[in-house]
Amino acid sequence: MSIQGRIESDYIVAYKAKDTVRLAVLRHLKTAAKNREIELLRALTDDDMLDLISRQLKQRKDSIEQYEKHGRNDLAAVEVAEFAVLQDYMPLPLTPAEFAEIVDRLVVETGASGPKDMGKVMQALTLGYKGRYDGKMASEAVRSRLSS
Repeated sequence: MSIQGRIESDYIVAYKAKDTVRLAVLRHLKTAAKNREIELLRALTDDDMLDLISRQLKQRKDSIEQYEKHGRNDLAAVEVAEFAVLQDYMPLPLTPAEFAEIVDRLVVETGASGPKDMGKVMQALTLGYKGRYDGKMASEAVRSRLSS
């Protein structure tokens, strides 16, 4: 089942169960997906949906940090609950050991020899493991691997 199909069926279940948090998050996600479809003038793929969900997760993470920084733990708790709902639609993240192994393999496969080849490795990483790693952490790992 596609991610959009799963969101649709989960939306109906949340509506019937009166799960207000999940319902609000899924409603917002469905609206964002519809807006993105209109922008692109085509139906969204699972990769498009992963990008959309990743952006939503990043927004929630930023909001949590800001609310906690300003002592608004009540609002941060709402964002944490919404973050958890969105996280359910992302693929399982790579473990640090898996990630290191993949980076090493991709460096060899792409023939990367130095920091100037970082884009090749990052592109290969994105193509094969989209949504399963943190971009900032990946960038640091690839950079350190290529500079050694």
